[in-house]
Amino acid sequence: MKDMKLAVIYYSSTGTNYQLAKWAEETAKEAGAEVRLRKVKELAPKEAIEANEDWKKHLEATQDVKEASMDDLEWADCYIFSAPTRYGNLPSQLKQFLDTTGGLWFNGKLANKVVSGMTSASNVHGGQESTLLSLYKTMFHWGAIVAAPGYTDEAIFNAGGNPYGVSITAGKEELGEKVKKAVAHQVKRTITMGQWVKKGSQ
Repeated sequence: MKDMKLAVIYYSSTGTNYQLAKWAEETAKEAGAEVRLRKVKELAPKEAIEANEDWKKHLEATQDVKEASMDDLEWADCYIFSAPTRYGNLPSQLKQFLDTTGGLWFNGKLANKVVSGMTSASNVHGGQESTLLSLYKTMFHWGAIVAAPGYTDEAIFNAGGNPYGVSITAGKEELGEKVKKAVAHQVKRTITMGQWVKKGSQ
């Protein structure tokens, strides 16, 4: 997988999706891929962040993580997106980033990229699946190829069994080895599919 380039792009307010993104980065690097870990720009007002100690601490702890750019999207062969659900939809921070990709899309720079998504919510039925489907709708418009994990490995069943992508119940579900293995399977599957697409286009 040494010829593969993966952009791991996330939004995280208190750290859950940052951890998922870090595991994705780790797995891809171990597989030999070139990886860029990027966060999307924080748009929440300072007052909202200051009112939540965990949010404030996480923002400070990740201030050195580079923000995602259009160059990262054009550079990569594959994408892993990770973001929490907001009422069953993508958070505005990630949505705003995706809404700025029109130039790349118009010029065909996002077509045939292989992409997969991960998410979290504060309760079991908090909109995890619909959030991932919201992400994938944008990918369909791009002409990207969605690499959902499906039920292709035991790790998916062990980590909640969501075939759309790794998803957890933040604060109630331990970010432990089961989730890490599910993330690793999803990342490897994404990169492998990316290799197939890249070889087929050469």
